[in-house]
This record gives sequence, C-alpha cells and structure tokens, in this order.
Amino acid sequence: MTFQTSIKAALFGLAAIGLGHAAQADQLAEIKAAGKIVTATDMHYAPFDMLTNGTYEGITKDLFDEVSKEIGVEPLYQDIPWTAELPGLEVKKFDIVIAPVTITPERLERYTFTLPIADATVSLVKAAGNTEVTKPEDIKGKTVGVQQGTAQFKQLEAYGATLGDVTIKEYGTTDEAYADLAAGRLDAVAGSLPNLTYLVKNRPETFALFEPAQFGEPKYFAWVLRKEADSESFAKAINDALLKMTDDGRVKAIQEKWLGAAVELPREVPTK
Repeated sequence: MTFQTSIKAALFGLAAIGLGHAAQADQLAEIKAAGKIVTATDMHYAPFDMLTNGTYEGITKDLFDEVSKEIGVEPLYQDIPWTAELPGLEVKKFDIVIAPVTITPERLERYTFTLPIADATVSLVKAAGNTEVTKPEDIKGKTVGVQQGTAQFKQLEAYGATLGDVTIKEYGTTDEAYADLAAGRLDAVAGSLPNLTYLVKNRPETFALFEPAQFGEPKYFAWVLRKEADSESFAKAINDALLKMTDDGRVKAIQEKWLGAAVELPREVPTK
C-alpha cells in the first residue's frame, strides 16, 4: 500500500465514522446532555402564551413546565413572532415550537406533531351588544379579522368563499385584531375557541361569542418538532409526559385554571 493510498484509506475511515455518528444522532439525548429544551412561542396569544407585567405565563407555559420536569431538563422560553417560528424550527434555531399550532394534513406531511394540547376549532367573536351578527353565516357582507398565517385564517377563507362577500383582514397578532374589533373597525374576529372563550371570560363588557361560535371541522392544537428520525425519541418523551399528566389530572387542572372548564383530548396524534 502506498503512502497516498494509506492517506485515502484513513480519510475514508474518518468520514465513515463521522457518518456513523450523524446516523446515531438523537435529539432527546442531546437535550438531556445540554440540560435544557430551547423553545419558541409567540407570547401574545392568550390564554396560551402571555406576557403579564413582563412575566411569561399561560396554558402553554404551565403544560411545558410540567413536561420539562418529566423529561428532567429546564425549558428555555423565547418570544418569537409566529411567522418566524416554523421556518426557524426547520433551520434548527430551537428544539421545538410550543406555540399552539393547529394540526392540518399539510403540516403533518412536513412536521412532527405532539399529542393535542387543546381544542383549536375555529370560532367567531363580536363586540358585546352587536345584534347584527349572531350566528356564523351572518358574517356575509361583513369584515372579519384573523391572525395571518394560521389554520384559522385558512378555515375562515374557505368558509367565507362559501358565503360570498366576506372581507377578511389579516393581523400580525390576535391582540391587534381584538383592538380593532373593540374600536368598531371590524364586525367579528375568527380564532380558536379556547382563545375566544378566554377573551370573553375576561372582557365580557367588550366582547361576546357568536351563538353558535364554532364552524367548520373539529381541529386541535399541538406542539411541533422537525420531521427527522433523530426527533422521534424527543416526540415520544413529550407524548409520554402528556399522557401521564392527563391520567394524573394535571392537564385537566391547567385547562380549568385558564378556561374554567376542561375538554377530553385525543390520546393519539390526529391524522388530519
């Protein structure tokens, strides 16, 4: 064997070792070694994520605090605009998106979802005292606000197309949409039922739910991981923790704390 051949063989061996390590990469093991889970969420999505006097709180934080304890690491919470979260996850700026993300068939093809953490069925809210709109079909000829880039936007768009003559106005955050609704610049705002229930519960003098509030197919919120083999163990650890918390009553207690009631959630990840 020549010297040049020996060098090539050695380099090939190192490359093979490197590929072997890459193939054996495991996100859960890496997280445990680091002692932390780096998360991303939008802290302007009550009651899931809120900044109250500079302190992060809400359903998401309470749930993920408990999940992190079960895994044995500390959560690192980051306030990231919703539109930057999934792109940031894909380029590995964080380990997981814990903003409540609606499970859809399109997203299931691209990402790994955890078990559902809440109902996400699209619903409508109006200004208290507004008698012109009471049921979902009454938004025909009206202007409805919704957060941009959300599954609720797509569901509202599809529903509006069936009614015809529905003007949809997109917002960066739900808080901006609620402000315009309170100021009379919108006739309604579309969002998930838990978000709107919390809004009306805390501001009944300003807002009221449609009756019925929901329209479209039932949907669920969950957390999102990268769709990679090395994320499988991490997803399983989160799901195992959520099931344990469901069985021992922690999930129910957190729901009741923020929403005043609890709903039973699927014990498997929905396929649509």
